[in-house]
Amino acid sequence: METLLAIIYILIFFIFALVIFAVAQIKLFGMKVKDFWSFIEANQMLDRLYMFAKQYERMNPQEQLIYLTEAEKIFKAFDKVPDALWEEEYDKYKEVLKKYKDIKMLRWAGQK
Repeated sequence: METLLAIIYILIFFIFALVIFAVAQIKLFGMKVKDFWSFIEANQMLDRLYMFAKQYERMNPQEQLIYLTEAEKIFKAFDKVPDALWEEEYDKYKEVLKKYKDIKMLRWAGQK
């Protein structure tokens, strides 16, 4: 029983040490933990928007508005972290940005 308790304490210590190390690395990189977490969430949304942009050529106005809103959230989150963190996601980012610009132009032209 005592060895099991000792193992649990050691594991808890290592978990805390890893969390502190991760936070230190994020701060060392010049970011806030909140910004890094937003980036992780935005990265997941980027994958979904990328697939959506590839599948749907025509979107209804409501889908366009949702796409624009989510894309803007992604752009803000990606702007807060260094480019080196997301350089392998650049092609997806570029495709989402292209679709974002196309929708903006369509909506702007439709308002005239």
